[in-house]
Amino acid sequence: MTTQSRIQPMPVQLVNQIAAGEVVERPASVVKELLENSLDAGATKIVIDIEKGGTKLIRITDNGSGIHKDDLVLSLSPHATSKIHSIDDLEEITSLGFRGEALPSIASVSQLQLTSCWKGGDETWQLSMNNSQASEIAPAANNPGTTIEVRDLFFNIPARRKFLRTEKTEFSHLDDVVKRISLSRFDVDISLRHNQRVVKALRAANSQLEQEKRIADILGPAFIEQAVHMDFEYEGLRLWGWIAQPTFSRSQADMQYFYVNGRVVRDRLITHAVRQAYSDVLFHGRHPAYVLFFECNPAMVDVNAHPGKHEVRFRQSREIHNFLFRAIHKSLAEISTDDTSAHEMQHFSGSTGSSGSATPYPVQETTGTRMGGSLRQSSHQPLQAAMPFAATKHSIAEQQRSYANFVPEKLAKNQALPEATAEDMPALGYARAQLHGIYILAENAQGMVLVDMHAAHERITYERLKTARAGEGIRSQPLLVPLVIAVSNKEAQLVEEHSEVFTQLGFEVDRVAEESIKLRQIPVVLSNSDIETLLRDVLSDLLTHGTSSRIEQEINEILSTMACHGSIRANRKLTLEEMNALLRDMEITERSGQCNHGRPTWIQLSIAELDKMFMRGQ
Repeated sequence: MTTQSRIQPMPVQLVNQIAAGEVVERPASVVKELLENSLDAGATKIVIDIEKGGTKLIRITDNGSGIHKDDLVLSLSPHATSKIHSIDDLEEITSLGFRGEALPSIASVSQLQLTSCWKGGDETWQLSMNNSQASEIAPAANNPGTTIEVRDLFFNIPARRKFLRTEKTEFSHLDDVVKRISLSRFDVDISLRHNQRVVKALRAANSQLEQEKRIADILGPAFIEQAVHMDFEYEGLRLWGWIAQPTFSRSQADMQYFYVNGRVVRDRLITHAVRQAYSDVLFHGRHPAYVLFFECNPAMVDVNAHPGKHEVRFRQSREIHNFLFRAIHKSLAEISTDDTSAHEMQHFSGSTGSSGSATPYPVQETTGTRMGGSLRQSSHQPLQAAMPFAATKHSIAEQQRSYANFVPEKLAKNQALPEATAEDMPALGYARAQLHGIYILAENAQGMVLVDMHAAHERITYERLKTARAGEGIRSQPLLVPLVIAVSNKEAQLVEEHSEVFTQLGFEVDRVAEESIKLRQIPVVLSNSDIETLLRDVLSDLLTHGTSSRIEQEINEILSTMACHGSIRANRKLTLEEMNALLRDMEITERSGQCNHGRPTWIQLSIAELDKMFMRGQ
């Protein structure tokens, strides 16, 4: 039986150690907090020294504005900060750290030494912390900026220390933190040494080319070689950075870096928007890769949602979700066939010159980067004219037209292809042969192109079906017996609030009671689907994200199946004219670099690569 104790204040050391439980999980947590302080102090050069994975020593030196002598002791006191002065400041937080918990929390579980020179001053001062007790301030060797040494982490909390992993594991977590922060601030020199060995030496990167080199140094060259630069702005919102082509996908979500006003975040709304944008082009079970920066008015974001500041809350979540989705979706759609080459990866910069958007949500693209060259728009007609939307596979076959109808005008029937200069050559070149009834072998200015004809035609057919559906709307059919579904009060309210959305998607659904809705009409293409489960999932999405794409995805999956069955099958012999018409269609079709399942539709082998294979010139 426990004895009831009187209420009493906790000792300062205990308060700080409890706070440390939220802020300091492992050495990587210490590095994150100290690096953010350095960046908030305006540092342009940061040196990180680590020993034993950070358990023995973490030393961070910066050239920032420093700390005034009179503020040194205060900087190690709980809830003391230079970044927040009033309740109004919480509405527009622009700094990375702001609570004033980090330094005292770290000091309570380590041996901490703080050395700093205030900006414009010529004196450097130092003090140490031991069990939350500060030493006397003493002069130190002059060194502009601030140096913080953290030794013997968790020396006074053995239970916490024994939960630390091996040196290699702890350093790996720490290295990930440095990666994330290095990607967020291209303008800062960052060096990392572990056990006196240089691990990273990243120089400030100002131009896009320098930034891409820095990304390649951090994430490896493969990412940047297969990434496309994007930059979109709309009504005070901006999304810029690099998105990997769908063919460069990952088995894990380990190459996803998203920053909100310079702060790295892991947010469900953001992840949902990105995943939705990739849904049409990503292979099942794979994860996209990206380095993206979202900028908005700080008042639109609550960064005080999590002690570690990993998560944020958007005050206009639906609008933010729509903007992110539309921007990334449009960027993926505009990746040309040159961009999707797995081998030709020579960068050049240029403006797309586009303004506005083909999507319902207007987005302006301000700059763009293409890889390997730009597509020349073809004047030939696409494979299929805008066909009426149909709900059966059979109707597609009836409406398909032969590729022979699209013979380039300058090619007579059964004539050999003319020799073309690099300037005249289309992006995917001209067909030369068909291999095993599956692949098209073509020659373009760069070298050799191999096309999976079924995968390419499948994407073309799919995009035509989506365009036709968008133009004519969704055909609906009434249910013989209306379906009454029991839902929560909030879900029933959502049906009322989003009735127009459901109508546009081919549904007729009404609220008939406090916790009941009635479904009277559904889209024809979903007649064989589990409508009740789909509707419940949509309502769940609306509650969580303020939006849902499940109905669109369900319809698109059916269209994808229809396109697959309505496309050229393997072992069908094509003439040169039919093959060339397919190549021209690919050049004018969005997302033609991947089939509906996320597989690549074509690859490029350059002359240099072919020469290397055959050891020419060696």
